[in-house]
Amino acid sequence: MAQGLQASRQWQRISELWVTEEASADLTDFKSDPRNFHLALWDPTTNGVRYLKALLYELATRLTPEEWARIEKVRNREVGNPIAVRIDGKSVCLDYLQASQELGFIEKAVELRGARVLEIGAGYGRVCHAMLSNYDLAEYCIVDLKNTLGLSRRYLREVLDDKQFAKVRFIPVDDDVAAALESSRFDLCVNVHSFTEMAPETVTEYLRIIDRVCTGFFVKNPVGKYLDKSMDGYRKGDEAVQMALENGPLRQLLDIHDTEAVKAAVPAFLDAYRPGHAWTCVREGRGIPWSYFWQAVYTKNDGGTNGEGSGTNGEGGGNGEGGTNGSAGQ
Repeated sequence: MAQGLQASRQWQRISELWVTEEASADLTDFKSDPRNFHLALWDPTTNGVRYLKALLYELATRLTPEEWARIEKVRNREVGNPIAVRIDGKSVCLDYLQASQELGFIEKAVELRGARVLEIGAGYGRVCHAMLSNYDLAEYCIVDLKNTLGLSRRYLREVLDDKQFAKVRFIPVDDDVAAALESSRFDLCVNVHSFTEMAPETVTEYLRIIDRVCTGFFVKNPVGKYLDKSMDGYRKGDEAVQMALENGPLRQLLDIHDTEAVKAAVPAFLDAYRPGHAWTCVREGRGIPWSYFWQAVYTKNDGGTNGEGSGTNGEGGGNGEGGTNGSAGQ
């Protein structure tokens, strides 16, 4: 080899261990094994944060001025040390990027100024934080499991000012939720990626509650379940996978990275999450950035009578170990 045209020490090692003389003997799976992970791709099993930041960076460069404005109004986003990127001196994480886009989707169908909002399954409270930071709400009520409610209460107390926090009401699932909300009326209910992780009968009961006490409903959840061990090797175990497949109003299996399969599942999604017969879907679309998430806004028709819960609540499914944050997760 000519002087100065030798392989670097790094590539000498790669040639010895991965892109060996035998590497071309069998092309089966080579684009998804260590050969290609040293040629064209980073190994996704060990470079999750790298890929997450690459996704976040690309999404952030596409944000509109209005979406950035909503993000910038949310103070204390750095609490909890999120994985973030910086664009033109502004920091953003995926949680609040999604929150900004969700608010932009909702506000085109529901008036949020002065609104009373109910959220079922709020996680640590990002939607609540973003909404109270962008709109002068009258009330924000969160219904959740005891431990998760403890986290959201602590987080929201940390990031909201006194006036904002005073508008937040916390209702644990251990209480009689229907009774606790009986005399309340809300302009909007929010559910982001939690109905898919609840038992089907639980979702049906929540939809009945929404039908009784709300006039607007925003939902963002998967259109179905999937089984793809290549995503994370079922790291949480086969039992966790099976538990996830049992949950949600939609439990059909589909290829979540096939646009035709996802689109074919949308009608069932829109029917399953309709709270009752008096409700109309006024906006719907993909829940970016996830390939198999859909989002919709429903409003209750003026003068309509209460329905009997959701449309079909048939088979199909959420996320979990066959959806995001699970063994075949996001």
